[in-house]
Amino acid sequence: MSKKDADSTARIRQYLEHQNRPVEHQNRPYSVNDIFMNLHKDIGKTAVQKCLDQLVADGCVKEKVYGKQKVYVFDQSQFPPLDETQLKEMDRKITDLNETIKQKERICGETEARLRSLNSSLTTEEAVKKLQDLEEEVSRLQKKLADLQENQVLISKEEKDQINSENEKMVKMWRKRRRMAMDILDAILEGYPKKKKDLFDDIGIETDEDVGVKLPKA
Repeated sequence: MSKKDADSTARIRQYLEHQNRPVEHQNRPYSVNDIFMNLHKDIGKTAVQKCLDQLVADGCVKEKVYGKQKVYVFDQSQFPPLDETQLKEMDRKITDLNETIKQKERICGETEARLRSLNSSLTTEEAVKKLQDLEEEVSRLQKKLADLQENQVLISKEEKDQINSENEKMVKMWRKRRRMAMDILDAILEGYPKKKKDLFDDIGIETDEDVGVKLPKA
């Protein structure tokens, strides 16, 4: 055997021994192509096959045939047997890794739930637009209510009852939409770094109190 072949054989032997130790690494069979690629193509495929044949002949590597595919694994009998301490350490590592996986899965689940919640919420732009629409509707209802209150024309009882009923309906709608507007603002404030008054100033919101309007009592 030439020095080059001997060096290649020693390198492949060292690689398989390192990868197939019981305690560490992958400890699995390797094909000729696996070894060729994992050694960065430093040794040609033909030379890899030749070295493996020599290692099998020497008895330090086992060859297994699956159909047309051959795989190779370092002979486990050449490693010293694992003692009880090593086995317990391996069990401990497995337990720790399983616990880490569970924690990562829990965090992942919480993150996905939070993401779904955020995706279903209004964006800041949508919330501001909704608030502006509600403010316009409130102003319209306020004007209508003021016009009704200032009307001095004598009306029938039926007309008065109808107006009062409409007024109560509008006030309920006012109260409901005012609450909706405040809920939207509160949702925005959860991620807003300033106070509520600063938010109102930043997006140009006027409250009932700002315009001197008081919501009628229920």
